[in-house]
Amino acid sequence: MNGFEKRAAKIRQKIMRVTLEMLKTWEPKRMRIADIAKAADVSQVTIYNYFGSKEALIEESLKDFLDRAIDGFEEVLNQKRSIKEIVEYTIIQEKETYAAIPPSLMKKMMLEDQEMFRYIQERYEQAVLPLMIRMLEEGKARNEISSKVSVNSVLIFMNFYMQNAGEMLEIAQKQDNRDAFLEEMVHLFFYGISGREE
Repeated sequence: MNGFEKRAAKIRQKIMRVTLEMLKTWEPKRMRIADIAKAADVSQVTIYNYFGSKEALIEESLKDFLDRAIDGFEEVLNQKRSIKEIVEYTIIQEKETYAAIPPSLMKKMMLEDQEMFRYIQERYEQAVLPLMIRMLEEGKARNEISSKVSVNSVLIFMNFYMQNAGEMLEIAQKQDNRDAFLEEMVHLFFYGISGREE
């Protein structure tokens, strides 16, 4: 990228970052380009030039957030960490995602925006699922996953776990010691209620 393209990319990222920050407390329908422009310290024209509309800006911001989360997961996987470390990382990421984007907003966007729904589904099938399969196959090769369970069974179990991550994090916020509670959830994920199998 030349200097102009780098500046443009930096401005785009700033606008999307500010938009995500605003989505923590604003209803998307109540947000105006004028509000976003003021918070991002850019002109409204700049936002229209880069994104075309408020709806496109919100959609691009959410897609960018999702893509960065997937890239982060792949980076952790490339570091050859243990399955336990990767799941712990994933729970921390879920916590940060929950703080950045309320699950109710993402669910609403997916229901109301077929393009967003298709994008999330496509990214899951083409990026997330292959990364999870790779993680599990590598974990089995390192004997971190019991020979009694298949990769498919672990995927199904993990899917149940992650589908309820938002609810689990809500419960964690109400605990006296949130971190200890999340540690227990990680322990239950790996060892169940009987502890480590000998």
